[in-house]
Amino acid sequence: MGPVTTALMAALRDLREPRILALGLLPPIAAILVWAGLAWAFADDWARLVAGGIASTPWLTWIGDWGLASVFIWGSGFAAIALLLPVMLITAVLVTDLVAMPVIVPLVGDRYYPRLERRTGGTVAGSIWNAAKAVVLFVLLWVVTLPLWLTGIGALVLPVLLSAHFNQRLFRYDALAEHAGADEFAHVLRAARGDLYLLGILLSLLLTVPLANLLVPVLSGLAFTHGCLARLERLRAAG
Repeated sequence: MGPVTTALMAALRDLREPRILALGLLPPIAAILVWAGLAWAFADDWARLVAGGIASTPWLTWIGDWGLASVFIWGSGFAAIALLLPVMLITAVLVTDLVAMPVIVPLVGDRYYPRLERRTGGTVAGSIWNAAKAVVLFVLLWVVTLPLWLTGIGALVLPVLLSAHFNQRLFRYDALAEHAGADEFAHVLRAARGDLYLLGILLSLLLTVPLANLLVPVLSGLAFTHGCLARLERLRAAG
């Protein structure tokens, strides 16, 4: 098996751990409940805001004149819900990174790479900065590429590619922070760039599977940890 398949299979095996399974379910369920609750609570305010905008904007008065205000409000509400999807993804992945990775990295490192010396090339500040950059870049790419979604193919391909980029950029730092030195960190990311992105694409495709997608954030943490530590071990063995 290749490194991507090996990392994914190892992650699926570790997902059977009760504590990992519990950590995997908490972030996405929390994200869904919080954002769905906020959407429900502010749905009326959103509808009034859109209706007021139609009434006060001269070039939109034809919508009310033609009796299309309710359709427009419904459509804007649907668009708002659609925009919640990336927000839910970001929330679930960030919570997983903060809550689950401190458990995942020692578990994977001690169990499968016990001889891998910890050189602590990463820091808490570095992790926060990496997460902030990943979120900002993800949001920018999502907004910039929105027109391409209208092509049909873009709506199918872009979410997968953007999620893959976001996941691998976020998890790879914390997967290596405890074990790799600064120079090793850069070397692993450079050497494994293609594998990490491919792993991100496979995990993003799993987001389209109902119910199973709830476990994708923690599965991503496991898979990237396995993939990065295995690459680091091979680097040290070769050196």
